[in-house]
Amino acid sequence: MKKSPLPLQNACGGSKNQSLGKEALVKLLRWHFGHPEFRGKQLDAIEAVLSGRDCFCLMPTGGGKSMCYQIPALAKKTGIVLVVCPLIALMENQVMALKEKGIAAEYLSSTQATQTKNKIHEDLDSGKPSLRLLYVTPELIATPGFMTKLRKIHTRGLLNLVAIDEAHCISSWGHDFRPSYRKLSTLRSHFPGVPILALTATAVPKVQKDVIESLCLQHPLILKSSFNRPNIHYEVRYKDLLDDVYADLCDVLKSSGDVCAIVYCLERTMCDDLSAHLSKNGISCAAYHAGLNDKLRSSVLDNWISSKIQVVVATVAFGMGIDRKDVRIVCHFNIPKSMEAFYQESGRAGRDQLLSRSLLYYGIDDCKRMKFILSNADNKKSKASNSQEELSKKTLTDFQQMVEYCEGSGCRRRKILETFGEKVPASLCGKACDACKHPNLVAKYLEELANTCIVRQKFGSSRIFMSSSSDTINEDRNSEFWNRGDEESCSEDDISDSDDGLAVKNLARSKLPKKVGISEKIECLQRLEERYYPDKSSDKQINKPEKNAISDTLREASKQRLQNALKQAQQRLGNLKIEVEKSASFLENECYDKYGKTGKSFYYSQVASTVRWLSSADYTGLTNRLGTINSSLSDDAPTETEPPAARSPLVEGPTETSVAVSPTEIDSPSTRLPPIPSFSQFINTRKTKDNRSSASEKKSPNGVQKNLEKRMRLQ
Repeated sequence: MKKSPLPLQNACGGSKNQSLGKEALVKLLRWHFGHPEFRGKQLDAIEAVLSGRDCFCLMPTGGGKSMCYQIPALAKKTGIVLVVCPLIALMENQVMALKEKGIAAEYLSSTQATQTKNKIHEDLDSGKPSLRLLYVTPELIATPGFMTKLRKIHTRGLLNLVAIDEAHCISSWGHDFRPSYRKLSTLRSHFPGVPILALTATAVPKVQKDVIESLCLQHPLILKSSFNRPNIHYEVRYKDLLDDVYADLCDVLKSSGDVCAIVYCLERTMCDDLSAHLSKNGISCAAYHAGLNDKLRSSVLDNWISSKIQVVVATVAFGMGIDRKDVRIVCHFNIPKSMEAFYQESGRAGRDQLLSRSLLYYGIDDCKRMKFILSNADNKKSKASNSQEELSKKTLTDFQQMVEYCEGSGCRRRKILETFGEKVPASLCGKACDACKHPNLVAKYLEELANTCIVRQKFGSSRIFMSSSSDTINEDRNSEFWNRGDEESCSEDDISDSDDGLAVKNLARSKLPKKVGISEKIECLQRLEERYYPDKSSDKQINKPEKNAISDTLREASKQRLQNALKQAQQRLGNLKIEVEKSASFLENECYDKYGKTGKSFYYSQVASTVRWLSSADYTGLTNRLGTINSSLSDDAPTETEPPAARSPLVEGPTETSVAVSPTEIDSPSTRLPPIPSFSQFINTRKTKDNRSSASEKKSPNGVQKNLEKRMRLQ
């Protein structure tokens, strides 16, 4: 229900910078948002901008930064507050929440309908706009047309405040730098006299200074809250010491009950596989990443916010600005790239100030891979200036802080706070992290981890990627690292081959006598080969799995998605009678047959396309593709001689004659190529052939004659 504005808003009708007192602001807070009192530095920031002063506000995630510009928007009788946000999802979420509270708020983006945008522009052009808050992206502000409109609003004295959320994005020293934010540096010159409020939750001292200078803030009030989140328990678990990290995560989520959780991964494919594994084990979850279409992402987000699903397995961008306060667990399945990113993401737990949990799974392989990705990203830059070289060093330094957080035996909370320049006493944590609660156990784990590293260095390990599950332990992983629009991809072969090449060079450099016979060299190479493949016997062919192969777990998850879509189609159409399981298998087989050899991305897109088709297909389209069902299901079952994938799973309907080759025929011994022999096999075969040929030559008269000729030449 829409709430009427409080009469006390008229009290500010005199001077433009005249502000309300504390009591009046608290009444606004209670009336519109239901909070009894302001928290932390909220009131100081509100009073500063209402008096016309610039302000830099550093608050932890969940500290209530949005109140710092939403209350000023309600405290003024006329005019608007312009809010700059980096994500459309963030704007949509906040505008929706404000409208539910009866507050006039809108956002402008490319996703909106033309009619909606025209209505907003008409309101802005009016002499007295009804809007109180307008959310925009930094890209829109940079356009000449919108900047002209803002100048007109400012000339009429209707621009009360410019609030810049996630202000750390403007700094190239920050963990989430965005070039589009740099264009906001002109706001001060365009709108003199309008206060600018910069808000962020994660900024080290160097970033804080850069933000203030880049936005040209004039004598700003600098407010810093403590980074400490006392209601969050921090814990690190070590993948290399766990029998099954997937089973461990399942146990954590199940033992916590039906609570809201976020699991962060650094790869899109890992999101899909982990989500499928959790769903298979009875946990309500879904994947969320940039590889999915907008409609599917919006559906996942809506289902998670409305508690229809329990867990979201997502890439690092998920959660920014999402107003869900009851997240109880934030799990990082891979090590983050910096302490700033880790703090921001883990801080999305417990925004309601209730006890919550941050769990990080640390693995040696993950650490090596992240170092490789960060180094590779820097090397790909064509011409590195001095500043870029400094940024590259800072990137690796930031990551090293995360490694120290995971491999250190000290208090986790203290390590986080010291990263942001905050000095804290040793007793602050109060056993709210695993290192303080179980110091002996953590020390034992770290010792075991160190021994594991020593063993790997001693015996060597070319493989630095971890398998996604026990079912796919021999699969090649297709890494797709996503970093807010920047993509760095590398496969297991890219890294493994480089390590293998190094191993071969090291073996080739082994000191051998300069004058050795061919037999000694062959024996040496055979020994090197046995060392190079310690786990492979000489009589077995070394087969690498197909790159980007589709796992059985992913296929099962796709079948489940198609089953759900078919059930929804049944409910929508009513009189549609089909066998859901067989129909889902049939449609999944179609997707696999079409794109199974192409790779996961095309296969997953085809499945998603089929799901979208099922959601909008009519009765005729479904029956034409799948056929109609008869009352007797057993009469039209596929015969044994008919390939299962070549026949529709429906009970009745015309079938087309098709020629199909079964997988058993393709993999039959008669059609297989001969195996490639190893070096040892090749040498042994040549030895056998040479021995046979020499023996036959000795027996034949011609052979005896040739031997005599050789002896004559030698003499």
